[in-house]
This record gives sequence, C-alpha cells and structure tokens, in this order.
Amino acid sequence: MRNRTILCFLFIGIFLHTTRADEGMWLPQLLSVLNESRMKSLGMKISAKDIYNTNTGSLKDAVVSFGGFCTGAVISSNGLVLTNHHCGFDAIQNHSTLDKNYIRDGFWAQTRADEIPNPGLFVTFIVRIDDVSREALRGLSPSMTESERQGLIDKNLAELTKNVKKESGQESFTRGFFEGNQYYLFVTETYRDVRLVGAPPSQIGNFGKDTDNWVWPRHTGDFSLFRIYASRDNKPAEYAPDNVPYTPKKSFDISMDGVEPGDFTFVFGFPGRTMQYLHSEAVRQILEVSDPAKIGIRERALKILDGFMREDEQVKIQYAAKYAGIQNSYKKWQGEVLGLNRAGAVGKKQKYEALFQQRVDADAGFRQRYGSLLNELSKGYESYEPYGLASDYYLEIISKIEMFTIASQLNSLVTAFEKGGENGYRQRLPVVKSNLENILGEFSGKVDRRMFEELMDMYVQQPGGYVSPLLKERLKAAGGNYINLSLTLYGQTSLFDMDQLNSLFARSAGETVEAIRRFEAVQLFVDLQKTYQSLVQSPSAEIQNRINRLQRDYMQAQLEVMKEKKFYPDANRTLRVTFGQVQGYSARNAVQYHYYTDLDGVMEKYKPGDYEFDVPEKLRALHAAKDFGPYGSEGVMPVCFIATNHTTGGNSGSPALDARGNLIGLNFDRAWEGTMSDIHYDASICRNIMVDIRYVLFIIDKYAGAGHLIREMKLVHPKKGPKKKKSKAGL
Repeated sequence: MRNRTILCFLFIGIFLHTTRADEGMWLPQLLSVLNESRMKSLGMKISAKDIYNTNTGSLKDAVVSFGGFCTGAVISSNGLVLTNHHCGFDAIQNHSTLDKNYIRDGFWAQTRADEIPNPGLFVTFIVRIDDVSREALRGLSPSMTESERQGLIDKNLAELTKNVKKESGQESFTRGFFEGNQYYLFVTETYRDVRLVGAPPSQIGNFGKDTDNWVWPRHTGDFSLFRIYASRDNKPAEYAPDNVPYTPKKSFDISMDGVEPGDFTFVFGFPGRTMQYLHSEAVRQILEVSDPAKIGIRERALKILDGFMREDEQVKIQYAAKYAGIQNSYKKWQGEVLGLNRAGAVGKKQKYEALFQQRVDADAGFRQRYGSLLNELSKGYESYEPYGLASDYYLEIISKIEMFTIASQLNSLVTAFEKGGENGYRQRLPVVKSNLENILGEFSGKVDRRMFEELMDMYVQQPGGYVSPLLKERLKAAGGNYINLSLTLYGQTSLFDMDQLNSLFARSAGETVEAIRRFEAVQLFVDLQKTYQSLVQSPSAEIQNRINRLQRDYMQAQLEVMKEKKFYPDANRTLRVTFGQVQGYSARNAVQYHYYTDLDGVMEKYKPGDYEFDVPEKLRALHAAKDFGPYGSEGVMPVCFIATNHTTGGNSGSPALDARGNLIGLNFDRAWEGTMSDIHYDASICRNIMVDIRYVLFIIDKYAGAGHLIREMKLVHPKKGPKKKKSKAGL
C-alpha cells in the first residue's frame, strides 16, 4: 500500500517536470494539471477544459474511434465524419466491382439516400475517463504469480464494471497504463450505422502508393467521408432505413487559414501501441533480429502480390487492401531500423540505464528493491530471443497464406464440436460461415498457391528449426518440391468454394467434422499450430511472464528514481492528445525538408498510366487553370504538411487542430526517418504527416462537385480575427 501511495503522488509530481514539448501521448483528462501551461506557452489559445470536459460539449466529443483501428473527426452537425482514405479503404473496396470501381474512380453520394451502409463498421465516442487504479489493484501482494495477479485484477475490474454509472446504451471498458501500475475506466457510446458518403479516386486518396508510403514529401489526399446515423431520439441503433443523421455534442470548425512554421498544433486520436520504456536489450533485438526477419518475409509476399495485381484487374481489386496492409508495416519496419540506427537508440538506452543504476546503487531503499532489476531484464530478453524470432516466422508466414486462414476457420468447428458437442458446433457455425464468405469473396487460388510455395520455403529454412513434422513428411513425399505439394493441397477445391462448403455444412455436425478432418490443408494447419504451440509458445510463456513482471517493476522504478523525467503512458488504443509545432527537418546530410507540399509537386510526380503516380485528368485541368477556388493561397494549392506531434498507428484519421481547436488537417502518416518513434522519440527527425484540410475541401468541392457537403461544414478564418469597425472620420 505504501508503494502504491508513493506512486500515486509521483504520478502527478513527475509529470510536472518539463520535457521536450513535442514528445508524449497524453491522457486528455489530465491536461489541465500536466500540460496546459506548456501548451499555452507554445501558442495554444484555448483551455484544457475546451479539449476535455464531461459537463459540456468539448473537442473530445468530435473525435471517434473509427472501426476500432483508426480515428475520425466529426465535421458537421449532421454527423459527417472525416477519416483517412486508407481507413475507409476496406469499406470502399467492399462496394467496388468491375462496373462500379470506387477504388479507381472514387465515390460521392449526391443525396442522403445514396449513402451506402457498411455492416460491421462502427464509431465510438468517449463519454468520460475515470481513474480506477485503487479499485483495480486492491488486494494484490508481491508474492502473487503473474496469472494470480492478473486474475485478481480481472475480478476487481469485473466487479467495478457492474456498478459503473452510465446511461442507457453506453458501455465501458478498462485499460492498464504504465505496464499495469495504473488503470483507467472509459465510458463509451458506439454507433453502428455508419454509411459511406465520399471518397476520392485512389489516384488522389492513395497517390504515391507504396513508393511514397512513410516518406516525406507526400502529396496524398488521404481522406474519405462517412456519416453516422442514429435512431430518431439520437441514440445508437443498428442499421435501419429510417435512421437519421446523428446530431453530435460537438463538431469541428474548419480553418481556411492554413499553417506556417512554428504554429502550434495538436492531434487528438486513438494511438495503437508504443514501447517507449523498453530495456536496451529489447530494443537491440527489434533492431537486429525481429525487424529484419519480418521485413524479409513481407518483401517476398509483396513481390508475389505485385506481380499478379499488375496483370489482373480483378486480382488488383481483391488484394488491394491486403497488399496495402502488408506493405504498410513492411516499410514502417525499414524506417524503424534506419531511425534507430541513426539516432543511436540502443546506446542512448544504455546510457539512461547506467544513470538509473547509478542512482539505484546510491540509495539503500532503491538498491534493495531494484538493485538487480536491469540485469534480470537483460537476461530475460536474451532467453526469449530465439522464441521471439520463431514466433515472428510463424505468425508472419502463416497469416499470409489464406489457405491456412480457411483451414483455421474450419478447424474451429472441429474444436467447438469436441468441446461442446453438436450444440457448440451449431453456435460456432454462423460465425465461421460469415468469416469464410468474407475470405472467399476476395480470394484467388492462383495467388494464394504461389504464396504458399514461396513462403513455406522460408518457414522450413527458419533459424532454430521449429518446423512442423507433418510438413517435412508431406514435402518429402512431394520430392522436396513445393509446387508438387501445393498441387495436392489446393487440388481439394471444395475447400475454396463457398457453395460446396455450404453443402458440407448442411450435413450433420458429426459428418461435417469428419469431412473437415480429411482436408489435407486442415491436417497441415493443425500440425503447424501444434508445433508452434508446443515448441515455441509454451516454453516461452514462462519467460514472457517473467519479463512482464520485470518490465512492470522497471516502469515503477523509473517513476520513482528518475524524478526529473516527465513520463507519459504508452499508447494502448485509448484517447490521447499529442502536441507540437509545424516544422520542417533535416533528413540526412545536406537534405533539408520544407514543412508543406502543394499541387505543383503532384504534377512533378505525375506519370501517365502509372500504377502509383497517375493523376486524374480533371485534377490536371484544375491545376493548369489555377482553379483552386477559395482553398488555394496566392496561386498555390497546399496538399500536405508536417509537424512534431508524436503519433503512431491508430492515429490515422486523427484531426490535426490549430491553437484555437479548429481543424487544419488530417493525420495519416509519419516521416520514414522517424518511424522508430514507437520505441524511441527523436525530436530532430520525428514528424507526423497531415493532409491539409484545404486540399480536402478543394477535392470535395472543385474536383468532385460535392459542394453540398461543404455547405454542411462551418468554415472559419481564425488568423484574420474580427473585422474592425471603421470610424466615422475614415468614411
């Protein structure tokens, strides 16, 4: 109890120390105590209560978690939501056909009746955030095992959730912070009728595609528009034709004044995962072992997909989202390696740890509790390294081969039958059928077969030799030839045909299960999974539990020992605010980047007919005529800009706001040299990339002719200020 009390005071006390203004992902309910003065010193013109307030509408009420994987911004009183094109891409793809190719041509609803429903898509608002650390950690003792500790925390939180105060239709969840040393409860409101309103063609929304991804300068109009629908009393409701546009508590005003170097900016969103407080040995393994392995696997997978997509338009539609997902992390990890090396991140961690150890050794109390902590952590990570690498190989490879995804779904029916009999099987069947319909709706046997042939060779050759015995046996029977093996596996064509699978499901549960067990792909998947679980997952679990405990102790120790350092919790898909300034950067020797790009740069990159750099004819015509409407500035049409806001995955679609809380852009990427900011933030090179809101408006209005959407929004000129009245003497 004494330690927890000390930690509680330190949490507030340590946060009050200064740090670099552009680092950190801060909980919005703590801004008034921890960050407001610093934010105002950088130019913020509003108060922390304007950002987060549970009593009246505040900026947090215009921010949504979009589908649980991105962020969105509410930009009208009619529930219009702005997010990234790549966040809405799956929905856009799902509605695309060869005849109506919304990926290629874009989509714009001319009326509310034209807005397209998206089953399964949702947006979530945060109603309030409560500190529940005391309740969550009640009854814990140092003698508990990790499983015992987590079991008691889960029990405490379950009891807490039963009694949480919330309105009808609201939900709640809890998250751990600082490696489980603190807990917060989030009361939420989720709307599940979200309809596609508009999206530019991929030549705008994904301009530059793979070449430009994670790279500055960017010239991408990465946005799409959706609308939230609600019941007639403005409450969450499942899709229904008579639902009405949602009326939000708050929507963002949109600044037409643009940005300049030094302007204060802040980003509101749901960042996914960061690991700022890792031990140096963990960072070294990411840099030298894990990232290189994953990069190599994805490089081969992307080469396969790219070859097929360039030759077949149907495959291009089917695999566009999958390709983008694989490529995104592939290039991010490359930049991460580059940045960690350039920043000397491992060495800096080691210096920090040396100072930490010096202070621990100098204090008897610290020495007793934390004296051997760093050494134990280092040994733990060293023990985990071979298992971590094997896990990377298994998860990366198996997840890229859709035959195994299909086999996994079918095998889940076998498991349900074995555990729960026919009743368990029947409960699981609708889920499996739905999942298989989604998978097979975007499946190409020729593509997946090639993926199997290429990637399974990497699996067999992996360091450590954690390879499925059945795979070795089947490969030997095929003469060591992966093509021969694939002919056998993919030759059972009923595995990949939904009609034949539905015929199979129409039989009795017992008959269906027996038939599933006879699929060779299912047999192979089961043995691959069993091998991974027995040789990798199981033996590494104890090591991982020890690391988790040590990492939690290390986090608490840092809070207590490094008193001058300002700590912020790692990202965990909860609502955060990050702030900084518009600023260019030096990428490398003699390379200095400007803070914004414009439409001239799009035309400089233009390559007629190119997959990545083609430009629509109408956009070229608008540029040639300098027909930018009210959205350009002195004959220039701004496209993107950068700032020092500390962002990560999940911040895609996050609103970028000015000093007064007006929308100035939409976050969508980071500069390549700074993608290591999930692990190590370096203010000199870490930049977030945003599409300028004026370019978004220009595309909607001048390019798409969807001015009716602009008329929903409130456009403001905050930099111009109120007009001064002329005196009579001046008339």
